[in-house]
Amino acid sequence: MNIIVTGASSGVGFEAVLELILSGKHKVIALARSQDKLERLLEIAHGLNPEAEIFALAFDIVHDDYAGLQQFIAANFDNRIDVLINNAGVLINKPFTELLEMDFVEMLQGNFIGHVRIIQSLLNLMPKGAHILNVGSMGGYQGSVKFPGLSAYSASKAALHTLTECLALELAEQEIKVNCLALGSAQTEMLEKAFPGYESPVMAFEMGKYIADFSVTGHKFFNGKVLPVAVSTP
Repeated sequence: MNIIVTGASSGVGFEAVLELILSGKHKVIALARSQDKLERLLEIAHGLNPEAEIFALAFDIVHDDYAGLQQFIAANFDNRIDVLINNAGVLINKPFTELLEMDFVEMLQGNFIGHVRIIQSLLNLMPKGAHILNVGSMGGYQGSVKFPGLSAYSASKAALHTLTECLALELAEQEIKVNCLALGSAQTEMLEKAFPGYESPVMAFEMGKYIADFSVTGHKFFNGKVLPVAVSTP
């Protein structure tokens, strides 16, 4: 499969890429804003599998020109995308009374609008049977326990969850499946920012493996689903 992973420079996105290249069955394009971290990812990936077909591009899904990304895909993927994992995201931890309007704008851009942009830009490269997998959060999952300081982040993730359900319906005739994993905690830099000092029972590599496995098999069983993936709260 030809697979694109955004937010691949750290956390569960980083680990998902490493899981996907192990078998040698997939070609992966890793996207992130940090060139240095992407180079580290490439080094580790080729250490695990010297034959890995992995390509990395420093790219900001919110602000960069998609023409360059499309050219990169054409050069490495022959203009076909089987799986798009929308994992990129940002987080602000601040009491509601201290949040500025621009804080909400930043969360919506990084956790929602950026994903809208990349889906719209790449949709014409997805054949029947393709899978769009959005990485959401239990913070945006309806009925879940919420936490102070995360209102802007959680609201932006809730928007991504609803987009998932809407797209699954709109893309049904094209036979493109769309799902979302609402992640609970995994031991990442983002978790430390949200809950300083908290230790998750789930390691980043474990969650990354789950995301990778679901991205290539989950659409055989689910479509338009927002699935909670959590063993604890947070």
